[in-house]
Amino acid sequence: MSTLETSRVPLFATMQRIPGGLMLIPLVLGALTGTFAPGFLEMGSFTTALLADSALPLIALLIFATGTQVSARTGGPILATAGTLLLMKSLIPAGLAVLLGLWVGLDGVLGISLLALLAAVDNSNGGLWLAFTGQYGDERDRGAYIASAINDGPFLTLLFLGASGLGDIPFLALVGAIVPFLLGVLVGNIDAEWRRVVKPVPNIVIPFFAFALGTAIDLGDIVTGGISGLVLGVIVAPVTGFFVYLGYRFLLRRGAMSGIGFAAGTTAGNAIATPAVVAAADPTFQQYVGTATAQIAASALVTAILAPVIAAYMLKRAGVLKPNPTEAV
Repeated sequence: MSTLETSRVPLFATMQRIPGGLMLIPLVLGALTGTFAPGFLEMGSFTTALLADSALPLIALLIFATGTQVSARTGGPILATAGTLLLMKSLIPAGLAVLLGLWVGLDGVLGISLLALLAAVDNSNGGLWLAFTGQYGDERDRGAYIASAINDGPFLTLLFLGASGLGDIPFLALVGAIVPFLLGVLVGNIDAEWRRVVKPVPNIVIPFFAFALGTAIDLGDIVTGGISGLVLGVIVAPVTGFFVYLGYRFLLRRGAMSGIGFAAGTTAGNAIATPAVVAAADPTFQQYVGTATAQIAASALVTAILAPVIAAYMLKRAGVLKPNPTEAV
């Protein structure tokens, strides 16, 4: 017989009360640690493994756990949601960015080059999406993370710029990103007990992989990106999030829950490496790499803060901001 203990400091409850807090707070703490105390993260052994190197394994575990919750009943809606997310968050914004580039040229506007703009809008932060939808969404929303597996990395940027010579590598990365999800689907449908066992995984792993992701964000890059980088993030979060909101409202017909689409209005941390990859494929863009990299780093941090706040505001306004209950193990 178990007794309920009272928390002296309600850390977990406080994080849950903040929109996207399970990911956002550890992400910021990780960025502060990586910027001002990088030596601590290089201590080695289990400390480095947990705080600096755990992001990919823990995200993979979360993806597997998400897959176990998919059944024949939810498979179709998940694909529809993922397709809508990919169309509204990546393909349409990237197409509009290219049209703008054809009009104003590669230098872009407001000090933001076409390279920086395109690399910032055509992808999304899958970890933050999983964290937010794990708290406020359902199986359809969480399973739609596979859209971020497709738009992650430089593939779409290269595609839309017409420099797709490195396309083989993103395709292999795409396959590798989907395999844990498919394994989860298989295991969850073979053994329903596994589905129950791994259901609490999001609340367990999200704070840890968020901290690890944050350690890769150098706040010095945010400063280097300056006002233009902040402007880029302020543009990406509401504008691309609004496109996904429209998809949720009019294509998926999710009604009051449509506001959750704003949580997709992010720039993925991996996008920070996109300018260098693009310049390797097409040297024309080499002159933009330094500034674009700093601006995208700023956008990644700004959108990680703004997107969940906007999404939570929209859900609260619609009267549906209700966290999913945490299941006891």
